[in-house]
Amino acid sequence: VRPYVVITPNKTRRNQLQQGKLSFAEKELNDLEQWKKEHRPGPVNLVPQRLGGKESEAQARQNQQMMLMQSKYQQKHKREEYVKAKRAAEEAEILKKKAIQREKAERLEVKKRQQEMQRREMFLEDQYHKTNELLNRLDLGFTKSDSCQIANHGQESTAW
Repeated sequence: VRPYVVITPNKTRRNQLQQGKLSFAEKELNDLEQWKKEHRPGPVNLVPQRLGGKESEAQARQNQQMMLMQSKYQQKHKREEYVKAKRAAEEAEILKKKAIQREKAERLEVKKRQQEMQRREMFLEDQYHKTNELLNRLDLGFTKSDSCQIANHGQESTAW
Protein backbone atom coordinates (compact mmCIF):
# COMPACT_ATOMS: atom_id res chain seq x y z
CA VAL A 1 0.00 0.00 0.00
CA ARG A 2 1.34 3.40 -0.97
CA PRO A 3 1.36 6.29 1.49
CA TYR A 4 -0.92 9.21 0.82
CA VAL A 5 -1.49 12.71 2.18
CA VAL A 6 -4.82 14.07 3.30
CA ILE A 7 -5.30 17.83 2.89
CA THR A 8 -7.68 19.35 5.38
CA PRO A 9 -10.32 21.62 3.85
CA ASN A 10 -10.22 25.40 4.25
CA LYS A 11 -13.01 26.09 6.74
CA THR A 12 -13.72 29.65 5.63
CA ARG A 13 -14.14 28.64 1.98
CA ARG A 14 -16.28 25.70 2.98
CA ASN A 15 -18.52 27.93 5.03
CA GLN A 16 -18.81 30.44 2.18
CA LEU A 17 -19.75 27.72 -0.27
CA GLN A 18 -22.28 26.25 2.10
CA GLN A 19 -23.88 29.58 2.89
CA GLY A 20 -24.23 30.32 -0.85
CA LYS A 21 -24.53 34.10 -0.46
CA LEU A 22 -22.45 34.84 -3.59
CA SER A 23 -20.90 32.36 -5.89
CA PHE A 24 -17.19 32.10 -5.53
CA ALA A 25 -16.49 33.21 -9.14
CA GLU A 26 -18.67 36.30 -8.77
CA LYS A 27 -16.84 37.29 -5.61
CA GLU A 28 -13.46 36.92 -7.33
CA LEU A 29 -14.67 39.02 -10.28
CA ASN A 30 -15.85 41.74 -7.92
CA ASP A 31 -12.48 41.66 -6.15
CA LEU A 32 -10.70 42.02 -9.49
CA GLU A 33 -12.82 45.03 -10.48
CA GLN A 34 -12.16 46.63 -7.12
CA TRP A 35 -8.41 46.09 -7.50
CA LYS A 36 -8.50 47.67 -11.02
CA LYS A 37 -10.28 50.74 -9.68
CA GLU A 38 -7.77 51.15 -6.87
CA HIS A 39 -4.74 50.78 -9.13
CA ARG A 40 -5.98 52.89 -12.06
CA PRO A 41 -3.32 55.39 -13.21
CA GLY A 42 -4.10 59.03 -12.51
CA PRO A 43 -4.29 61.86 -15.03
CA VAL A 44 -1.10 62.98 -16.73
CA ASN A 45 -0.13 66.57 -16.10
CA LEU A 46 2.53 67.84 -18.46
CA VAL A 47 3.73 71.36 -18.81
CA PRO A 48 2.99 72.55 -22.37
CA GLN A 49 6.12 73.05 -24.42
CA ARG A 50 6.96 73.77 -27.99
CA LEU A 51 8.04 70.70 -29.96
CA GLY A 52 9.90 70.41 -33.25
CA GLY A 53 12.76 72.75 -32.49
CA LYS A 54 13.09 75.90 -34.58
CA GLU A 55 11.21 74.56 -37.62
CA SER A 56 7.74 75.66 -38.49
CA GLU A 57 4.94 73.10 -38.83
CA ALA A 58 4.88 73.46 -42.63
CA GLN A 59 8.62 72.90 -42.87
CA ALA A 60 8.41 69.85 -40.58
CA ARG A 61 5.66 68.38 -42.77
CA GLN A 62 7.71 69.05 -45.88
CA ASN A 63 10.70 67.29 -44.30
CA GLN A 64 8.50 64.31 -43.45
CA GLN A 65 7.25 64.17 -47.04
CA MET A 66 10.82 64.25 -48.37
CA MET A 67 11.88 61.47 -45.98
CA LEU A 68 8.91 59.36 -47.12
CA MET A 69 9.83 59.81 -50.79
CA GLN A 70 13.48 59.03 -50.06
CA SER A 71 12.53 55.88 -48.15
CA LYS A 72 10.62 54.66 -51.22
CA TYR A 73 13.69 55.21 -53.39
CA GLN A 74 15.89 53.52 -50.78
CA GLN A 75 13.62 50.48 -50.75
CA LYS A 76 13.68 50.38 -54.55
CA HIS A 77 17.48 50.67 -54.50
CA LYS A 78 17.72 47.83 -51.95
CA ARG A 79 15.51 45.62 -54.14
CA GLU A 80 17.67 46.38 -57.18
CA GLU A 81 20.84 45.58 -55.24
CA TYR A 82 19.31 42.30 -54.08
CA VAL A 83 18.36 41.37 -57.65
CA LYS A 84 21.86 42.26 -58.90
CA ALA A 85 23.48 40.17 -56.18
CA LYS A 86 21.17 37.26 -56.97
CA ARG A 87 21.96 37.49 -60.70
CA ALA A 88 25.69 37.67 -59.97
CA ALA A 89 25.46 34.57 -57.78
CA GLU A 90 23.51 32.71 -60.48
CA GLU A 91 26.02 33.80 -63.14
CA ALA A 92 28.92 32.64 -60.96
CA GLU A 93 27.22 29.28 -60.50
CA ILE A 94 26.67 28.94 -64.25
CA LEU A 95 30.30 29.84 -64.98
CA LYS A 96 31.44 27.30 -62.41
CA LYS A 97 29.32 24.58 -64.04
CA LYS A 98 30.62 25.55 -67.49
CA ALA A 99 34.21 25.32 -66.26
CA ILE A 100 33.56 21.85 -64.85
CA GLN A 101 31.99 20.71 -68.13
CA ARG A 102 34.89 22.23 -70.09
CA GLU A 103 37.37 20.30 -67.96
CA LYS A 104 35.42 17.09 -68.52
CA ALA A 105 35.38 17.70 -72.28
CA GLU A 106 39.14 18.39 -72.31
CA ARG A 107 39.85 15.20 -70.36
CA LEU A 108 37.67 13.23 -72.78
CA GLU A 109 39.47 14.79 -75.75
CA VAL A 110 42.87 13.88 -74.27
CA LYS A 111 41.65 10.33 -73.66
CA LYS A 112 40.41 10.04 -77.25
CA ARG A 113 43.75 11.31 -78.57
CA GLN A 114 45.61 8.78 -76.45
CA GLN A 115 43.39 5.95 -77.68
CA GLU A 116 43.89 7.07 -81.29
CA MET A 117 47.65 7.17 -80.78
CA GLN A 118 47.57 3.67 -79.29
CA ARG A 119 45.53 2.41 -82.26
CA ARG A 120 47.99 3.96 -84.73
CA GLU A 121 50.95 2.52 -82.87
CA MET A 122 49.34 -0.93 -82.87
CA PHE A 123 48.51 -0.64 -86.56
CA LEU A 124 52.05 0.48 -87.47
CA GLU A 125 53.54 -2.26 -85.33
CA ASP A 126 51.28 -4.88 -86.89
CA GLN A 127 52.04 -3.54 -90.36
CA TYR A 128 55.77 -3.62 -89.60
CA HIS A 129 55.56 -7.26 -88.43
CA LYS A 130 53.54 -8.34 -91.47
CA THR A 131 55.94 -6.59 -93.82
CA ASN A 132 58.91 -8.23 -92.14
CA GLU A 133 57.19 -11.60 -92.29
CA LEU A 134 56.57 -11.20 -95.99
CA LEU A 135 60.12 -10.07 -96.64
CA ASN A 136 61.47 -13.01 -94.64
CA ARG A 137 59.44 -15.42 -96.79
CA LEU A 138 60.75 -13.82 -99.91
CA ASP A 139 64.31 -13.96 -98.60
CA LEU A 140 64.08 -17.68 -97.88
CA GLY A 141 64.10 -18.32 -101.53
CA PHE A 142 60.58 -19.17 -102.40
CA THR A 143 60.08 -19.47 -106.07
CA LYS A 144 57.97 -17.07 -107.97
CA SER A 145 55.25 -19.57 -108.50
CA ASP A 146 55.17 -20.50 -104.82
CA SER A 147 55.03 -16.88 -103.77
CA CYS A 148 52.21 -16.24 -106.20
CA GLN A 149 50.33 -19.22 -104.89
CA ILE A 150 50.81 -18.02 -101.33
CA ALA A 151 49.69 -14.52 -102.24
CA ASN A 152 46.60 -15.79 -104.07
CA HIS A 153 45.93 -18.63 -101.65
CA GLY A 154 44.52 -16.46 -98.89
CA GLN A 155 44.95 -12.97 -97.64
CA GLU A 156 46.08 -12.79 -94.08
CA SER A 157 43.90 -10.83 -91.75
CA THR A 158 45.11 -7.67 -90.09
CA ALA A 159 43.98 -5.87 -86.97
CA TRP A 160 41.85 -3.62 -89.16
